[in-house]
Amino acid sequence: MTEPAAEGVPAEMPGDEVLFERRGRLAVITLNRPRAVNALTAGMAAAMLRQLSAWADDDAVATVLVRGAGERGLCAGGDIVAIYEDMLAGGDATADFWQVEYQLNSLIAGYPKPYVAFMDGLVLGGGVGISAHGSLRVVTERTRTGMPETTIGFVPDVGGTLLLSRSPGETGTHAALTGAHLSGADALYLGLADRFVASGNLDALAAALETETPEDAVGRFSEKAPASALAAQRGWIDECYSSEDVEEILRRLRAAGGDAVDAADTIEAKSPTAVKVTLAALRRARGLSLDEALAQEYRVGLRFLAGPEFREGIRAQVVDKDRNPHWKPATLHEVSAADVERFFAPLGERELKLHSKESDNV
Repeated sequence: MTEPAAEGVPAEMPGDEVLFERRGRLAVITLNRPRAVNALTAGMAAAMLRQLSAWADDDAVATVLVRGAGERGLCAGGDIVAIYEDMLAGGDATADFWQVEYQLNSLIAGYPKPYVAFMDGLVLGGGVGISAHGSLRVVTERTRTGMPETTIGFVPDVGGTLLLSRSPGETGTHAALTGAHLSGADALYLGLADRFVASGNLDALAAALETETPEDAVGRFSEKAPASALAAQRGWIDECYSSEDVEEILRRLRAAGGDAVDAADTIEAKSPTAVKVTLAALRRARGLSLDEALAQEYRVGLRFLAGPEFREGIRAQVVDKDRNPHWKPATLHEVSAADVERFFAPLGERELKLHSKESDNV
C-alpha cells in the first residue's frame, strides 16, 4: 500500500501522472497529464485506489480534494488510445483497468471522509467517475461534462448509467444517447454536481479547505449558477424520450421539431448498437445500487471489447480522426432486441475464467 504523502510534499506516482500531497488536514490528488487533459490510465487509477485507501484510515486527513493539472480540465476520460491498442492486440489490459477503475468509483462513492471534486473544464467519461460520485462536487463557468461514449461505439460506464438514470425526467436519457457536452449549470440540474464556484476562485477555495470544513469553505465561495439550458428543454425531452424503443424516440424527436430534430440527427450518427444498448442499460440501472450498476457496466463493456463498434469508434474519432465511422450493423433496424439482450447476459465460462476477479472488484 502507498505510504501517505508527507505534509506539503507531493508524492509522485507512475510517470508523475498523478500527484498526492498533504496540506494541513487536506489531502490533494492532482491528475497530472495536462497535455492529454489528464486522461486516466490504469496506473493512475491503481495509485488513486491505494492512496485513498490509506487516507481513509489516516486521522491526520480530514478532507480529500481531487483536481486536474493545467487549464483544460479535470479529466477527459479514460485513455482510449491505450484501450484501442489493447483491443488490437487482443489483450486483457482494458478489462483489468476497468476492474480497478470501478473499485475506485465505488470507494469514492462510499468514502468515509468528505471528497471534494473540482469539475472545472472538461470532465468526461472516466472523469465523471472520479468526481460525480464524490460528496461535494464543484462546477464552474468553464465546466464541460458528459458521457460521450455513444460517439465512440460504447456505452456510459463508471456508474454513469446509474447517475443519469436518476436525473430529472428523461434528461439523463437525452444526455446519454446524444453524448452531449453539458455546462456546469446542466450538471447541477442532472444531479452530477452540487455547487457552482467561479473558476478564478478555485485556488482560494483549495486553500480554505486546508483549515475549514468543506461545507463552510465551499459555502463562502459558491455563487448562483446560470440557468440550465437542459432544464428549459425538459418539456420535449420528457415527452420524446419516455419510450423504451429508440426508433420511437427518434420519431417523436423529429415530430417535435426545433432542437429536438438536432438531437435526432445527433443520435442517428452514433453507433446503432451502442445507442440501443445504452437505452437498455439506463432503464435497467433504475433501482440498482452503484456496485450492481458497475457490475452490469462491466459485463456490457466486455461484450463491446469483443465486438467491432468500440474499436471502430475510437479509430474514427481519435486514431485516424476521419470522423467517419463505419458502424456494423449500420442501422437501428438491424439491431434486434436479442442482440441487445446478449450484452447483459451473465458472463460465460470462458469470460469468468479470464476475468475471475470481477466478483471481488465490482
